[in-house]
Formats: sequence, structure tokens, C-alpha cells
Amino acid sequence: MPLIQILALLQVSISGTTTAAIRVNQLGYLPDAPKFAVFCALEKTELREFIVADTAGKEILRRPPSIAKPFGPCVVNYRLDFSSIRTTGDYRISAGGVTSPVVRIRRNVYAGAADTLLYYMREQRSGFNPLFKTVVHTHDGIVVDDSARNGKFVPVTGGWADASDYLQYVMTSANATYVMLMAYRDHPASFSDRFDSRGLPDGNGVPDILDEARHGLEWLARMFPTDSEMYNQLGDDRDHTYWDLPPTDSADYGWGKGKERPVYPCTGKPQGLFKYKNRSNGLASTAGKYASTFALATAIYGKSDPTFAAKLRERALTAYAIGKKFPGVCQGAPGRAPYYYEEDNWVDDMELAAAELYALTRDRSYLHDALEYASREPVTPWMGADTAKHYQWYPWHNNGHYEIWRNASAADRRIVAAYYKKGLAAVVSRADNGFRIGIPFIWCSNNLMASFATQAYLYRRMTGDNQFREYEQAALDWLFGTNPWGVSMVIGLPHDGVFAHDPHSVVAKEMHVELTGALLDGPVYSSIYKHLLGISLHEPDEYAPFNTGFIVYHDDVGDYSTNEPIMDGTANLSYLLAAMGDPRR
Repeated sequence: MPLIQILALLQVSISGTTTAAIRVNQLGYLPDAPKFAVFCALEKTELREFIVADTAGKEILRRPPSIAKPFGPCVVNYRLDFSSIRTTGDYRISAGGVTSPVVRIRRNVYAGAADTLLYYMREQRSGFNPLFKTVVHTHDGIVVDDSARNGKFVPVTGGWADASDYLQYVMTSANATYVMLMAYRDHPASFSDRFDSRGLPDGNGVPDILDEARHGLEWLARMFPTDSEMYNQLGDDRDHTYWDLPPTDSADYGWGKGKERPVYPCTGKPQGLFKYKNRSNGLASTAGKYASTFALATAIYGKSDPTFAAKLRERALTAYAIGKKFPGVCQGAPGRAPYYYEEDNWVDDMELAAAELYALTRDRSYLHDALEYASREPVTPWMGADTAKHYQWYPWHNNGHYEIWRNASAADRRIVAAYYKKGLAAVVSRADNGFRIGIPFIWCSNNLMASFATQAYLYRRMTGDNQFREYEQAALDWLFGTNPWGVSMVIGLPHDGVFAHDPHSVVAKEMHVELTGALLDGPVYSSIYKHLLGISLHEPDEYAPFNTGFIVYHDDVGDYSTNEPIMDGTANLSYLLAAMGDPRR
């Protein structure tokens, strides 16, 4: 029997409970990328060497590991560096009586990964939904929380459900649309054409990423129909009263079950119909997101659909003017629960909008504005922090710095690159553990993980500086299994890997559908998990041995804090996976 098969039979265990594991990126590694596995032991363990062998059992590498700082449940951590292996193939790593899953090294290991995320985006569609093959939420919606327009009907069916509930937000939808457009602009070769504009299997001559972005753009245009009407949210947490599928959504907002949903406008004032109120004080956070998304879309659709592009251009210019006139934030509106999107920053949104309008118009006043806004928030504030409120600093990374860099002078390029560097260094200063992870584990931590890796990639592209390369890779590896639980945080990617089979989703639970391509919320501080309302596990925790530290993750339908798929996070990851999978890389 080959050595690797013998080692695969061995486990470090007590009473049948695994107490050590080797965690790897289950999707795989690029030949020229850093390659690290992590040996996580739940009790004191001394490791003197690790072995990498091919699938035939031939030893390829034998070397000592690097002891690393404990992390979470991992009392002992070792980093296993096999970066010297650049030959494509399949391998296994063994150490301390434990053997890893198959380790893939491929030049095309990320090929198709960005397209895979679109399966979940299509499943999240309001309007025509390709999973149900019918139009859902047809009655949207009626204006609320605005004395001037209360009770007015506005036709805003469309867009995407934000998560496993059916609330819809401009803040997350605009960012999702923007990032997908950006991914296509920079890495068009990473996307294929296998679905039509409705999301049904049938190529239509348009890359699927643009079909999906168009679905988002059309909803955003409905949510900003006139210069005096800028809407921000569709539905509220009364949605959570019923556990329903989209076509039979029974939410009742006062007009009957399954009828019109409330539409919240940007008013520049605190909002909330019941006990809780948000802290809204302006329009710029939402206006900036409209402007940047519409401006980038104008450039992309200018030749293929000039009429649509002209409409988006006008909306972009108008939205930007509104943002300048009414600085401040337009937050998510709470319903009966205290949870809502508490976005506290807005200059990053206006920076990105100004940068895109400069790229579109070449009016240097926009570049001046972009640089001024950038100087006011050079670092996204969660970077280096221990915690943050729910979606307090959103988007999770500031694409505005990169967009300025694309079109600015050498001096201005150095300025915005330095901003990125400062933020990355703040996260890295907290990443001295075995997993090389330095983000705060707030709700939707996987969003932060994807954004850190994306910012590190953009910085590397902008400067050629590789000082954060290991940490960039560590964040990407974490999302695909190099974490204490050994779980890919993207459902079905890779399909032969370990991923969530019991996500917090009525669609998955009731229809027995695998939500392929969905990025999960991700682990949270155990202190957050313990204090969330209405949360409980429905089944025994299969990851209990690895949930003893300061962070937890559960593959359980009852855990909406760590195991709920998120639309904006899925779209957020599309840029990074497009970059990694670009065949021109």
C-alpha cells in the first residue's frame, strides 16, 4: 500500500473525536501562487515534519513546518509551506498522523469559478425567477415612511432578494451590480454565455455576467425613477414572519398576505415605522452608489444599447448632484427587530461615483472631487478594528481608490496606492495567527474576507508590490476550506469538496435545491452568536469540536448568522474569482 494511503487511514483522535486536521484550499492553487496548508490541533501536539506526496504515493516534498500562533479552537497551529511545488497535479499532505484532502495545483484551477457564483444570483431574482419559471413579487410596491408620498404605488418589481429573506436594498444591489460590471470590464475572458437574459439555459450572445448585471440595473432604474424620487429599500423585517417560497410569499404589510411590499425612500431623516429607528442623515451614500453603478454601466453598454446607456448616463449625473447637495447616509430601515444595515460612511460612495464620472466624461472637476473624497476616508474603517456594527462600513473595500488609479497621474496613483497599503497593513497587523487572518468576525465576515483579498489583489496589480501576497492568498484559501472547520464557504465550489448542505434557506430546505455558487455569511464571534434573537440549531453540531474558540460556524438551517447565503457577498466575490480565473493572467 502506498505511503499516502497508509497515512490516510491514520487519525489523531480520542474516543473517535478528531482532534487534529490539515486544512487546505479545496478548490486548488495556481502554480505561481503561495501555497500553505494549516495543521490545526485541538490539543498540544508537536509536529516535526510534513510530507507532500502525489496520488500514486510518491513523495514530492518533506520539510519541517512553521509553528504559528493559536487561533480559535486550534490550540496548536502549524503552517505547512509547499509553495516550491509548481508542477500541476494532484497531491496530498500528511503530518502528525493526519492526511489532507486532495490538493490541486492547476493553471486553470479557478476557471469557471466566477460564472458559478451567477447560479445563486439567478436563483435570487425577483421579477422573473428562472428557478420557479414565473414572476415573483408582482405587486411591488407602496411608499411608506415619507409623509409627502405615503401610499403611492411605484412599480419596482425586479432585482434580487438580499439573502434568504426577500428584502431588497439599493445599497447592496447597487454594489453587487457595480462589482459584476467591474469584473467583466477587467476580466471579460473569465465569463461565458450559457444563459439568456431571463436566466434560463440558452446562450443569447451576451456574457452571463452582463445579463445578471442588466437585471440589477433595470431594478435600480425603477428605484430612481425621477429627480425627486430616490428609493432605498423594498420590504422590511415583517418579511420574516412567514417561512415561504418566493411565489407564495405570505408577508403582510397591511394590505393583505402576498400583496404590495413597502418601498422606503431616501428622506435624509431617521426612518423606522415601529420601535426602532435608523440614523439616516443624508442621501449621499445611496446617491453615490446609484451614480457609480450607472456611470460604469454607461461605458459598458454604450455601443450595444446606446438608448439604455444614455438613460443611465443621465441618471448617473443626476444622482451625483443629489449626493453633493445632500451629504450623509441613507441607512436601511428597521421593522420590528433591531437589526438593519447601519452604514455610517458615504464619502467612499461619492469618491467612486466621481471617479467613474471622470472616466466617463473626462471633466476634471470629477477627478478633483474624487481625490478630495478619497482623502477624507483613505482607509475603510473596519480595517484594523476589532468589531463594527452591522454593515457599518460599506462597501467592505473602496473600489474608488483603484478607479482613480486607472485614470490619474503618477503622483495621484501613488497617493491612492498608499491608502490601500495602509488599510492592508492594518489588517495584517492582526494576522499573526496560523491562518494569517486579521479581519473582525462580525456578521457577514466572509464579505470582509473577500474584500480584503480583493483590495490586496488590486494593490498588487497597481504597484507590483507583493508584500501582502501571502495574506491575500490566505484570505482566498480561508473561503475555500483553509479554516478551522475545513468548509468551503461557497456552496458547491468545489462540488467534490466539503460545503454547507443545510444552509439557512427555505428554498434549499423545502425544494431540496443546492444553492450552488452562494457565499455564506461565515463565522462570527461566539459572543455575537450567543446574543442573537431567535437563533438555535436544529440538528447536532457536526463541527462541535471546532466551535470551542472565539468564533463559531454551524452548517445548520437554524443558524442565520453564519450559514445564510448572501447575495451581495456572492457578487462581491465575483471580481476576485474573475481575476484568478482570467486565462490571460
